[in-house]
Amino acid sequence: MLIQEKLMKRNKLALMVLTCSTLLFTACNSELKKPASQSQSPTAILGAIPEEVVMLEGQLSKKNERSIEGIKFVDGQLMGRNVVIAPTGAGKVNAAMTTAILIDNFHPKQVIFTGIAGAVNPQLSPGDIVIAEKTAQHDYGVFTTAGLENKGTINPITEQTNPVFYPADPALLQLAESAAQNVALEKIKTSEGERAPGIMKGVVVTGDIFVASPEKCEELRKNLGADAVEMEGAAVAQICYQLGIPCIVLRSISDNANEKATEDIQKFYKIAAMNSASIVVGIVKNLSPSPEPVAPKHLKKRHK
Repeated sequence: MLIQEKLMKRNKLALMVLTCSTLLFTACNSELKKPASQSQSPTAILGAIPEEVVMLEGQLSKKNERSIEGIKFVDGQLMGRNVVIAPTGAGKVNAAMTTAILIDNFHPKQVIFTGIAGAVNPQLSPGDIVIAEKTAQHDYGVFTTAGLENKGTINPITEQTNPVFYPADPALLQLAESAAQNVALEKIKTSEGERAPGIMKGVVVTGDIFVASPEKCEELRKNLGADAVEMEGAAVAQICYQLGIPCIVLRSISDNANEKATEDIQKFYKIAAMNSASIVVGIVKNLSPSPEPVAPKHLKKRHK
């Protein structure tokens, strides 16, 4: 009996320790996963490749680097604002994956995508910047004998059809326009001398193909009114749209998406990426604390 009593006491003690450990782990894990307050939530800055965000990483103070699911995230302060920066990798799937991981772990107030793109609008040249008023996936839809008819994806949250075009957040669009008027951009060296980059609002389209074809550019211009083409922006915009997170896409032209695209991108991608990043700095500099965001109308019918 004495041995049985000792075993029972030992089991009770072990159970108490296990229970306390479980409660402590649950509390700590809950605290780690708890979303930051709006005043602490960072601005997320994404680019497809490291070269598109390295300039911004270099300007951070209180820098902290971490790896989540093998993806590098760098957080710190830029112009006195909390930010988190990451390269997504090329293509829509990589961009969507990185964006989802970032949102789940950092709970950003807004998302800014920066980087390079090919010109579809014939008035654009390398170094010029397109502030996307809206973005669309040019390779999503229904393909028939008449060609591709662009469609909106299905939102898995609401089960409603998304729009073909994802609009930029109005406040971020206004900040981008303001930054564009006050930022000093690197001039582009051409055979005819230096040229100051132009800045315009326009349509940026996204697809999982690198466009180096005048015929494809003409098609994108005709069907979607595209000004620039790239491989990530609309995927990020879709996630932000579905989750009600303000988003804007900025693209600096590295090539004219024609038969010389591969050659031109090597010449101009560094300066193009730098100019786009300069606009990002201007946006972040003028960001002000915002109240708790109100869910857009398309999120209010979310299924429980």
